[in-house]
Amino acid sequence: MLNNNQKRQLKTLGAKLTNKYQVGKNGLTPTLLDMLEKAIVAHELIKIDVMKAVDTPVMEVALDLSSNLNADIVSVVGRTILLFKINKENNKIKLVK
Repeated sequence: MLNNNQKRQLKTLGAKLTNKYQVGKNGLTPTLLDMLEKAIVAHELIKIDVMKAVDTPVMEVALDLSSNLNADIVSVVGRTILLFKINKENNKIKLVK
């Protein structure tokens, strides 16, 4: 669980990221989840765009992603989700206490 200072730090880092990943009309497919799992292990912080064709509410998509990837939701702004999962083996982002 992230505290407010850590979320603020991650939001700052996330503002510099581009939306490399998208949830499309097919929703959360096993292929998409596998790709996002590899991405979050490699980068720790990922930004995901939920396309307008997705009927599921964005917060529900964020919660599903969070539970499937065992990641923390940093923020949900509009149709953009920012997720964080610490990589214990190769920690790239040093969180404030």
